[in-house]
Amino acid sequence: MGKGPFYRIHPIVVGTKVFDKGMMTYQHDYGKEYVIPIYCWLIEGSDKVILIDTGLLEVIQSEFREQAIGGKIYKFEEGLAKWGLSPKDIDIVIHTHLHNDHCENDFKCVNAVFYAHELEFQSAYNPHPLDFRYNAEFIEEVDQAGQMIHIKDEIFEVVPGITMVHTPAHTKGGMSVLINTEKGLAGITGFCVIMENFNPPNKIKAMGMEVIPPGTNIDPYLAYDQMVKFRETVNILIPLHEPSFSSVETIP
Repeated sequence: MGKGPFYRIHPIVVGTKVFDKGMMTYQHDYGKEYVIPIYCWLIEGSDKVILIDTGLLEVIQSEFREQAIGGKIYKFEEGLAKWGLSPKDIDIVIHTHLHNDHCENDFKCVNAVFYAHELEFQSAYNPHPLDFRYNAEFIEEVDQAGQMIHIKDEIFEVVPGITMVHTPAHTKGGMSVLINTEKGLAGITGFCVIMENFNPPNKIKAMGMEVIPPGTNIDPYLAYDQMVKFRETVNILIPLHEPSFSSVETIP
């Protein structure tokens, strides 16, 4: 067991998407409707208030979606209020990547410093046609205000015990987040996957595959290798869109 500080992670569902499951699971389960939660993750244990991602601005709160993910869906302010916070209380926002569903509430965090990889800014400001999930308007003003830190490092320690690691699986600048906890190292993936990606059904394992790459990826071979390596790095695995965390108050 490593030394402290030790952190606790509070998953907050700030939106959902209803789409084809193949958007999560590459070459697998296309044609199945699937609902994913979109999280921001509140990190407790620092003298700073730290969030990972800020989720969606327009949140659909429906019984169908809440039943599908097994937990409550919040608007950004509601989710923070549950923990006695408001957007202006946020000191640090760590971005896994800058697809719009992970940064739409950035502008509300007026006192925050934001961390994202330089390659994410390049993709957002000068997107390839395949990069339609980027929308620079959600980050442009915050960036121009000098609140955005453009990371160029492969490994970047935000505060002691919380480290961003470059994992270009889903996007070029995807950053997974390693968090020191009492139960070991927790890892929130910088790529959009669910637990099934890391623990595939037997029919997939029977094909000799240990993991399923993200349905949206920059290189399926690279993504596969990144996932295997990441899984071996952490004690507590937190896939970025895993529905089961929507009913969890605190990890660990």
